[in-house]
Amino acid sequence: MSVKEMDALQTSSSESDIKQVLKSDECDTTHFRNNSHSVRILKDLQSLRKNEVLCDIRFETDDGCVTFGHKNVLMASSSYFGSMFELWKIGKPGKNTVSIKKIDSPVLQLLLDYIYSGEIIVTKENAQALLPAANILQIDFVSNACAEFLKKQLYASNCLGTKAFADLHNCTELLSSSEVYIKKHFLEVVKSDEFLSLSSEDVLKLISCNDLFVPLEEKVFECVIKWVTHDLDQRRDFLAELMEHVRLPLLEPDVLFKISEETLLNNSPKLMLLGKDYVFDALQFNLQKSVQHFTIPKTIRCKPRQFGCSQKVILMFNRSETFNKCCTHWYDPSTKLQEIAPELNGCRWDAGLGVIGDQFVFVIGGINSLSSKSVSMLDVSSLSPSWCPMVDMLVSRKRLGVGVLDDCIYAVGGEDGDIVLNSVEIFDVSIQKWRMVSSMSTKRFDLGVGVLNNCLYAVGGSDSKCCLKSVEYYDPTLDTWTSSAEMSIGRQGVGVGVLDGVIYAIGGYNGVKDLKSAEVYRPCDGVWSSIADMHFSRFCPGVAVLDGLLYVIGGEIEEPFMDTMEVFNPDTNTWTIETLSKSYVRFYGGVVVDKPPRDK
Repeated sequence: MSVKEMDALQTSSSESDIKQVLKSDECDTTHFRNNSHSVRILKDLQSLRKNEVLCDIRFETDDGCVTFGHKNVLMASSSYFGSMFELWKIGKPGKNTVSIKKIDSPVLQLLLDYIYSGEIIVTKENAQALLPAANILQIDFVSNACAEFLKKQLYASNCLGTKAFADLHNCTELLSSSEVYIKKHFLEVVKSDEFLSLSSEDVLKLISCNDLFVPLEEKVFECVIKWVTHDLDQRRDFLAELMEHVRLPLLEPDVLFKISEETLLNNSPKLMLLGKDYVFDALQFNLQKSVQHFTIPKTIRCKPRQFGCSQKVILMFNRSETFNKCCTHWYDPSTKLQEIAPELNGCRWDAGLGVIGDQFVFVIGGINSLSSKSVSMLDVSSLSPSWCPMVDMLVSRKRLGVGVLDDCIYAVGGEDGDIVLNSVEIFDVSIQKWRMVSSMSTKRFDLGVGVLNNCLYAVGGSDSKCCLKSVEYYDPTLDTWTSSAEMSIGRQGVGVGVLDGVIYAIGGYNGVKDLKSAEVYRPCDGVWSSIADMHFSRFCPGVAVLDGLLYVIGGEIEEPFMDTMEVFNPDTNTWTIETLSKSYVRFYGGVVVDKPPRDK
């Protein structure tokens, strides 16, 4: 039997089956779909176009090539052609020739083939020609395909050119990917010929990035010298401006002295004076830092670079159940991995935790082997971070609340021995000393503290008689405390976090039992409202906020769950559980910090 006869038999059989279905009483209607219909139509239209059958439009490119097509197909595929042919109906009826000035014939042919087939082959040779042509003809799929292809072709040798190309053609995703790649692979990029060809403006933009991935600032200085010396006669005048963006204060003194001897900085009185000023300022910053341990950068040149806005980790605090000591761990939510962090000096149970600028971590007061007035600080940006003693508080405090507002640390309430406190003191960064501010209206310990709308909120706690549901806030501009809306229940040992302009009060103890409930305060409503319960009750948990989520860490809970963390997603109002450690430790706090340099 021939193929033709077999096809006829199958067609006859199919028609017979359909008739049998239509005669059946089991169904009134049946929906049939030919999944290959649209593919076959496109294939046939492509054949018609290739053979110039029923074509009503012709394209002429600058190289003299002519390509044909069908207006209705092109209009359905591209708003560019849709607008063009609609205008022709009014102003140029009967026109059927288009002169293409900005697209080469091979590229136009590829785009027309895509319109008639839905397929496109992108290569290293055609990607940079296809993308702008697809933009002109408003064929988004091809534009996106080219951008995706070029993203995968990023290398140190071509990323600067790709970035310029993406910027020229307003390709935002490719531009963003190029910028991230350049910053992440900075040390390799500055070795390329593309870097040496950059304009002074582009070099300045690059080295001024705060999220530039560079382990040593000395490498930034070296790349500036390399770029200038590549065309010294034309570029020497840009050196002074570029040096303003090299963060010399981050360098060690021996490196600074080496830089001060750089020939280019000494070949003119102006540059010599400028170089000495920069080096002197850097040495002063180093000296101040070595004496004070804690120095908030006053200019961007003193601030360590951080690669990626999302490069954050949680520094978690725990107490050993077998040894009288407190330990710390880095926890990376993106990988769910823990690493040992610098160990605290002595056990700091019932201490308060605070962090300034995601860099300087403070452990304040508490029951410890030193003093309940003592303060320790960790600079996570240091290549060899360690805890350093800071100026003691004016009052002994344990079970206190800590908040950070305007780069100042507030120590709020707590206990001095058996005395419950309502006093509040602030670590004044400008003078590196503690000073008292107005006291709260209520004595509180085991309270939570949050910062919202430039005010410091003291939430719940206990006055030794009952668990408090009251809340009050401090306005530093007025030095006054004002009562706010009360929570639904009293919460001693409440965990507090602030996310997206609202305050969360989580867990705690209500005088009868530990709580798994949580509630939220929205200033626009002026009231507290309940959210979903946690899986476990938690007393005095730590709360950290990162990437739109609340991380509730440990707390005093049942032993099987003391090494867990619960993560709250406000978009879904749900909690998920993560196990932190198999070791016998009790987690009690955590703060979000910049990722340590060695881990980047």
